[in-house]
Amino acid sequence: MRRALIGVVAAGVLLASAAPAAPPEYPVTFIKVDELKVLLDLGAKADVIDVRHWGAYVDSHIQGARSMPLRAVPDRALEISKTSLVVFY
Repeated sequence: MRRALIGVVAAGVLLASAAPAAPPEYPVTFIKVDELKVLLDLGAKADVIDVRHWGAYVDSHIQGARSMPLRAVPDRALEISKTSLVVFY
């Protein structure tokens, strides 16, 4: 779990340094790694999606997360939960 959390933090750093994107169409709330861990430990239902490349996913991902590379998200949007917490990292 520690390696996965380190991966989330690293992904956050990379995303924070990326060029700004267009504003999202729907309200977005950012969650900190420790907040997500508490929710998952409490049994919260969450659709955790790892948007990194396959190699990074295989090397270290949050338990229960599924791989959906960022470029595939628009084509696979119907697979994403509309009723529970959705976390992209």
